[in-house]
Amino acid sequence: MTEPSDILLSEMRGHIRILTINRPERMNALSPELSEALIEAFVESGADPDIRAIVLTSVGDRAFCAGADLKARAQEDAAGKPFQPLLSRVQRYVFEVVYETIKPTIAALNGSAVAGGLELALACDMRVAAEHALFGLPEAKRGKGAHFANVMLPRMIPSGIAYEMLYLGEYINAEDARRWGLVNRIVPRGEALAEALRMAEAICENAPVSLRRMKETAIRSNGLPVPAALRLNEGISPYSSEDRVEGIRAYVEKRKPVWRGR
Repeated sequence: MTEPSDILLSEMRGHIRILTINRPERMNALSPELSEALIEAFVESGADPDIRAIVLTSVGDRAFCAGADLKARAQEDAAGKPFQPLLSRVQRYVFEVVYETIKPTIAALNGSAVAGGLELALACDMRVAAEHALFGLPEAKRGKGAHFANVMLPRMIPSGIAYEMLYLGEYINAEDARRWGLVNRIVPRGEALAEALRMAEAICENAPVSLRRMKETAIRSNGLPVPAALRLNEGISPYSSEDRVEGIRAYVEKRKPVWRGR
């Protein structure tokens, strides 16, 4: 069996953590071991004060992630192994962990993102897609559920388009994905990671305290009435932080700020 360190590669570039799914022989499909490795990596990254942004990508240019490993699941079904719904397992729900990570996250979609692979991309804050990538949720064609997408997709794009993707299970191309707001940017084949890193580097130029407040408030306020959302006070307050004092001083002095994250 492949070790978790082999199926999820990790690299630091400055304050950016790059996580690379490494299962190209299975179109980077999600296995239980990979899901567990992703959960651990995102939890660790959220707790590490030196990490200011996370970029998630995959090996190869055929697929970012093809979703669950259906060949492995078919073998388990044949062996009579019961299926455990995602929210009834001992470990946390991988898409939920990625979505709730307090650091900015970018999915560099080097190839197609389908089924759980698209859900993994949707759990990230932003998405950069290679021009040849396709996107779809074929769960209805497989008798599966697309639980995370059922919740998230109608919140992210027009509901009619979301239902069409869910009900028909057909794929859309990168241009349609950008038109409906599923991806932020489209780049030539092989350039998704480089563009995602450029975005991450720009993010890392900004105050960590402000970024954390923005991310936590956006996540926690989702679905709340506006008066309740405005009264949230998540994480460290940028208004009373050292970073706020430094940011204003640096602006007045016409220099780059030196952020301390507090």
